[in-house]
Amino acid sequence: MDLQLNGKVALVAGSSRGIGRAIAAALLREGCRVCITGRDDASLHLAGEEMAKSFGEEYILKLSGDLTDSKIIAGALGSVVKVWGSLDILIANVGSGSGKLGWDQSDAEWERLFNMNFFGSVRLAQTAIPHMQKRGGSIVFISSIVGVEATPAPLPYSAAKSALINYCKNLARAVAEYKIRVNCIAPGNIFFHGGSWERNLENRRESVMQYIASEVPLNRFGTPEEVADMTIFLASPVSGFVTGGCFIVDGGQTRTI
Repeated sequence: MDLQLNGKVALVAGSSRGIGRAIAAALLREGCRVCITGRDDASLHLAGEEMAKSFGEEYILKLSGDLTDSKIIAGALGSVVKVWGSLDILIANVGSGSGKLGWDQSDAEWERLFNMNFFGSVRLAQTAIPHMQKRGGSIVFISSIVGVEATPAPLPYSAAKSALINYCKNLARAVAEYKIRVNCIAPGNIFFHGGSWERNLENRRESVMQYIASEVPLNRFGTPEEVADMTIFLASPVSGFVTGGCFIVDGGQTRTI
């Protein structure tokens, strides 16, 4: 299927590894020019080199920094527009689920996880929207299944991802007049090199595999590429009547409608 993405300009936050990297590669395969970002210079440089070999250096812009910081966000988006003249797609893949378990959470922990998993994405969207107002565009937030039902994940992380889903739906209505579409992906258990599930398997393989077998009907981990396929569909003109939705990619794990 032609997703009509050839020549579009995209910024993918958190794209030096894992889900973000897979999304960036999928957009490049469709002919997009893609800005990849990451906080670790070495990982970002390696990802950029490997993508350049496959797709060409002229299609890739590498920007290092923390994309929860307003100044860095403004600089990154400004660089994209300066180099390529526009911004058509924003993939807000920002956050981390690493945190303390249990009900007793400090104010600092709530603030830390909300800043990483909610406010960072909000700042990205608010900075990107002015660049999209004239010609329209697509914003896709990467949330999590922890935002749609109860799980053992840290409470501040779950609440932040739930808030992101709600923000997505309401933002979609607020910017529809500019022909900007806003959608959200809620991935389940996604395995990739260097990710948390790789570490969990190394430390407690038997219990992890029992968990997958009991909780995931498809009885396996998902891949970053499977999340990427859904993401670029939502980012593309082919899904032009889709906005304000949250799309779950979890092998059937969630029971919430």
